[in-house]
Amino acid sequence: MQDYFETIKCDDYEVFNLDYHNARISRTVCLNLNLSEYVYAPNNKLLKCKVIYNEEGIKDVSFMKYKKREIKSFKLVYSDSIIYSKKSTKREDLDVLFEKRAKADEIIIIKNNLVTDTSIANIAIFDGTSWLTPKTPLLEGTTRARFLNHQEIIACDITVEMLLNAKKIALLNAMIDMDIKEDYSFLL
Repeated sequence: MQDYFETIKCDDYEVFNLDYHNARISRTVCLNLNLSEYVYAPNNKLLKCKVIYNEEGIKDVSFMKYKKREIKSFKLVYSDSIIYSKKSTKREDLDVLFEKRAKADEIIIIKNNLVTDTSIANIAIFDGTSWLTPKTPLLEGTTRARFLNHQEIIACDITVEMLLNAKKIALLNAMIDMDIKEDYSFLL
């Protein structure tokens, strides 16, 4: 049986965005779980809560101190076969692509000539007017969903040319929210 996981931000005795994580669990394994029964913020430190689950329910809940990775350079990696539509504990295909990063800090995955995601986050670009995020990401992240729902980003097809010409880019995930990058480089 396949295991899946959610990464949930806990900080200063607060748990963030559980409604979006509950919704993704429901879409992933058709279970209506209430994560507030399992997840709590045990202290005032920034923690990453990892909830592992499958079709039978919650398997494990763990907390660890979170330290944000410094990401300033990106390698564009092409794969038309990569599939990661559910946040699975089996990340081997993503790991193989990540190993192709050369000297870059992170990868940006290009599938069918369109920008999708990084190995750890959804992506958005600022074109000078609007923040755009891929219409077809590999994984529909909870932070991406929240920014779409609040109409702070717009989903559309993003080409490599659009990415390379962006004024800014941002990484979006549960732990970093929308981390805007103004000083970054690409390894092509």
